[in-house]
Amino acid sequence: MRVAVVAGPEPGHAFPALALCLRLLAAGDSPVLLTGVRWIGAARDAGVDSVELAGLDPTESDDDTDDGAKIHKRAARMAVLNVPILRELAPELVVSDVITACGGMAAELLGVPWVELDPHPLYLPSRGLPPIGSGLAPGVGVRGLLRDSVMRKLAGRSIELGLRQREEARAGIGLPGPDPGPLRRLVATLPALELPRPDWPAEAVVVGPLHFEPTDAVLDIPPGDGPVVMVAPSTAVTGTEGLAELALSELIPGQTLPLGARVVVSTLADGGLSIPPWARAGLGRQDILLRSADVVLCGGGHGMLSKALLAQAPVVVVPGGGDQWELANRVVRQGSGRLIRPLTGPALIAEVNEVLSSPRYRHAAQLAGASISDVADPVQVCHEAVATAG
Repeated sequence: MRVAVVAGPEPGHAFPALALCLRLLAAGDSPVLLTGVRWIGAARDAGVDSVELAGLDPTESDDDTDDGAKIHKRAARMAVLNVPILRELAPELVVSDVITACGGMAAELLGVPWVELDPHPLYLPSRGLPPIGSGLAPGVGVRGLLRDSVMRKLAGRSIELGLRQREEARAGIGLPGPDPGPLRRLVATLPALELPRPDWPAEAVVVGPLHFEPTDAVLDIPPGDGPVVMVAPSTAVTGTEGLAELALSELIPGQTLPLGARVVVSTLADGGLSIPPWARAGLGRQDILLRSADVVLCGGGHGMLSKALLAQAPVVVVPGGGDQWELANRVVRQGSGRLIRPLTGPALIAEVNEVLSSPRYRHAAQLAGASISDVADPVQVCHEAVATAG
């Protein structure tokens, strides 16, 4: 089956899309990844055909201060630009990243079935949950249910505005205003990070996290017999700044860490970090490093959190913006880690040592990682979607 997979250049979206392409390729399908130029070479090196997604650069008419306009209006413009590319590729299915909505619109313009890739838990609003992003657990009792109801009503205004913006954008390129939505939603997360809801959509299927390692290099761990602290700052523009620098200056073996401890910072680029003898930093395979990690200090993006939990490694989360607050609170409630906000040296030292000293966090991470046994195969879901479309 020929499949076009569409995702923007942000690692948290491009990497899951590329990982899905590799799964499709291994199953005998023919995927093509449409993404930013930054990752085209990495995709091709991994054996996946890749072309540039047209229209990623903003124009003067794009309003990046309005998230709704940024997603929907730009998606419509990009859909039109990418129709000729997709027509030439002649896919039997389009997979469109949830925030790179142009893929779904372009598929509709061409009459090609499409599914959505959600590289995180399902973020659709629910009548059984507080608004996504609040970080709150579902309310319990009369007061809790009332709280959630009021918050949903307040958040509903923004949701309704977004729906109107989407309808206007669709109409502007000749699509029916009401969005029929995808045939399937590939919810690429661990069941342990999901929340039960009474209105789970029939088309949404949890398929497990989709991870891609952009390098074959392996970071060396400094010698020592103490615990290994893995530091993985967020790659998102909304991530907390200064995490790696603070960790390297505050986490000192024999002083603020157990004697013999090691610190390893995993980054896409070391950014001129000052590295003490007990530490290493740079680009390396995170999946291999996680095998040795006793705790992971990270920014709260879904990719790193789900990697850590799959490796059954407990976490200390320093969330930034976007969905990181939501995810960090889910991890804390599940029991696999601790949360720091605001980021300070004393808080960093205290929370890292709390996780290192208590086995309950590791045990909870083991349970979270084991939930991978309850997911569906994303390739099979894609094939079923095409069969359903006729």
